[in-house]
Amino acid sequence: MVEIPRTAMILAAGLGRRMGALTASRPKPLLWVAGRAIIDRVLDRVRDAGIDRVVVNLHYEGETLRRHLEARGDLDIQYSDESDGLLETGGGVARALTLLGDGPFFVINGDVLWFDDRGNSLAAMAARFEPGIMDALLLLQPTVGAIGYRGVGDFTMLDDGQLRRRGEGRVAPFIHSGIQILTPELFTDCPPGAFSLNRIYDRAGRGNRLFGLRHEGGWMELNRPEGLAAAERALRG
Repeated sequence: MVEIPRTAMILAAGLGRRMGALTASRPKPLLWVAGRAIIDRVLDRVRDAGIDRVVVNLHYEGETLRRHLEARGDLDIQYSDESDGLLETGGGVARALTLLGDGPFFVINGDVLWFDDRGNSLAAMAARFEPGIMDALLLLQPTVGAIGYRGVGDFTMLDDGQLRRRGEGRVAPFIHSGIQILTPELFTDCPPGAFSLNRIYDRAGRGNRLFGLRHEGGWMELNRPEGLAAAERALRG
C-alpha cells in the first residue's frame, strides 16, 4: 500500500491584491466558488486523499480565516502565524517546518482547484515519490486547457520525469500546479525571512532531484476575478 505523507501545508497568507475589491475584507481562500469557500474545496481533496494533519499559514485577515476553519472537525488543523510580516511561499514553509514533521509533506497553494480524471492526484503523487532520488515532486498541468491561466508555462519534463525550467523567451508545455511534495532537508541553511519556493526548486534541480508528475484532469488558477468566474462556470456545468 502506498504511504501518503500525513501532513499538508496550505499556503493561505497572501494579500490577494489581484482580486481587487473581492478581497477588500476577506482573504482570498475564503472567496466562494460554486457555493463553497476555495480553501474548503482544497481541504476536501486533502481529506479524501487520507491526509489528516494540515498546517495553514495566516497573515491577511488571518483571524477571519482561523474562525472559519474552526468549524471543520474532519481534520487536525494547525496554524503558522505570519502576522509579523509576509514570508512569501518558501519563507512560509520554512517557518512551519516544526509543525510539518520529519518526513516528506505536501504543500498546496490556497488559490487552486483541480479535478482528477484517473484517481486521486495526491495519492498518485505519493506513489510516484521516491525519496532516494527526489527532494521535490511537482504536479504539472499542461498549459492547454488550464482554466484561468494566462502565462507561457514553467517547465519541460524529461523522459524520466526530471524537470527543466523554461528558457528565457521560450514557451514551456507545463505549468506548476501549486501542488507538490517536498522534503524538510531542502530547507537546510535557507535564508531567514521571506523567500520564494523557486529557490527550493532550483536547489533540488541542481542536484537532479526535481521531478514532475503530469496531472490527468482539470485545473484552475484562482488569482484573478476572471479565473474565479471561469471556475464558477466549470463547477456548475
